[in-house]
Amino acid sequence: MWRRMVLAAAICASGMGATTALAESATPHISLTGTGQIAVAPDMAHIIIGMAQEAKTAADAMEMISVAMAAVMDRLMQAGIAEEHMQTGSLRLDQRFSRDNDAPRKVVGYAIYADVQVQVYALDDLGQVLDAVVRDGASQMNGLRFDVADKAPHLDAARRAAVADALQKAQVFTDAAGVSVGQIMSISEGGASHRPMPMMAEAAFDSMSRSVPIAAGELTINAIVAITWGLAE
Repeated sequence: MWRRMVLAAAICASGMGATTALAESATPHISLTGTGQIAVAPDMAHIIIGMAQEAKTAADAMEMISVAMAAVMDRLMQAGIAEEHMQTGSLRLDQRFSRDNDAPRKVVGYAIYADVQVQVYALDDLGQVLDAVVRDGASQMNGLRFDVADKAPHLDAARRAAVADALQKAQVFTDAAGVSVGQIMSISEGGASHRPMPMMAEAAFDSMSRSVPIAAGELTINAIVAITWGLAE
């Protein structure tokens, strides 16, 4: 009995993937973390389309950007983007000053910047969508991020893989120590995330091109779980 308690304490104190041990307890136990990772093909994209205009007056600049935004949003709807999947993002108005260093600065005009955040669910059409909107006033693409619309089943799969990983580690440690894994004493999620793989998007606004080349790559969905087992007699 004492041999098993000493072995269990050594396992909990080791830095070989073990989590912080539970508060001191008379029950021998082992605490480990497991990680799970699932690769998923994205089925949607978030894009931020930017526009910029310059004018002599603030009112004219605002009018020009309003026209440009309306044209871009109309083109997006023609491309099949639902209105609820478009949202106005940032809007900034800057003064433009004279560049004569020998004279006091004065306002000579205004520059206005705006962007529209768009969710695209038909990735096959993404290149054509980007190419179309640039023809109607968009001058910048300020962001492109691929995503999965429904992450829940993939996250569950990553969690299952994390639990299996923790159990496999527990079996290795206990087999090596000559003890057996008992009942689970506690289980908690250490975190979950998703991130793009290195292959992302290639995009360049060229009014002469037929479409923008897009490579969606893969996303990885990760889960971490911490489990504590009692050690069987």
